[in-house]
Amino acid sequence: MQTLHPEIKPYARHELAVEAPHVLYVDESGSPGGLPVLFVHGGPGGGCDALSRRFFDPNLYRIITFDQRGCGRSTPHASLENNTTAHLIADMQRIREYLGIDKWVLFGGSWGSTLSLAYAQAYPENVHALILRGIFLCRPQELSWFYQEGASRLFPDYWQDFIAPIPPEERGDLMQAYYKRLTGTDQIAQMYAAKAWSCWEGRTATLRPSHDVVEHFADIHRALAMARIECHYFVNQSFLEPNQLLRDVHKIAHLPGIIVHGRYDVICPLENAWQLHEAWPGSELQIIREAGHSATEPGICDALVRAANDIAHRLLDLSPEDA
Repeated sequence: MQTLHPEIKPYARHELAVEAPHVLYVDESGSPGGLPVLFVHGGPGGGCDALSRRFFDPNLYRIITFDQRGCGRSTPHASLENNTTAHLIADMQRIREYLGIDKWVLFGGSWGSTLSLAYAQAYPENVHALILRGIFLCRPQELSWFYQEGASRLFPDYWQDFIAPIPPEERGDLMQAYYKRLTGTDQIAQMYAAKAWSCWEGRTATLRPSHDVVEHFADIHRALAMARIECHYFVNQSFLEPNQLLRDVHKIAHLPGIIVHGRYDVICPLENAWQLHEAWPGSELQIIREAGHSATEPGICDALVRAANDIAHRLLDLSPEDA
């Protein structure tokens, strides 16, 4: 079983101004001359942390992490202004150009898989390969499953806590009801809704209950950005055309990709990964037994570290012992 690489600190940090009012936090770690990889975090609204760098061998990779608009260390916090999928794709291009990178590997989980696919389909010439986890295609049936009816049947106890901020008469459209509160002027109602929204995700993210994962999602600073930005994206169909990511998969058919997905992923069901793999000739699908959605679960973590080593081996033409 592969484990995460040791914790490392960035060798460079950047504050990159993009379209007002946003300033992005970007950092670089690992080897300055290594294979560039962009860690694309989830949410939207999740942000990066020290764990984000540890899936990659720092001797082989130039590791770039960034906090998307409105979250993590980017500013302003939890802002929805000028915050769409097209803006985030443009930000990734801006980062690539700012850092002088021709091509990079994209590494994204959950919403990070969504954004990585959308970017790669827009700019396939700038992508070496993709490593994706917990595939989220942002289709209406996926959002309905997790935020209206479906996952609720597997976790009825957690579901009661999720719907608690919403009066019974508004529960026919929970995303719109949450959006009203998360964008309203009542700060107490906003915080209550944000924590309930984020904790629902944290409590269902792992196959086995994880106190650390739940606490991560329950942090109110993080929860506010995640809940507001996720809800903003989801009520707007993630600013994607219907079935866009599967429809346009032919644009990346030539690119290699490794898809890692937990068999018991409740947040993003395995069907998503299966359908993407079926449509993408260059992809390899690894279904992880005894795992849910979280990248921190042992089987998922093992597969992701191995995938990063495998991609480095292929692209840098290393011997198995070196990779």
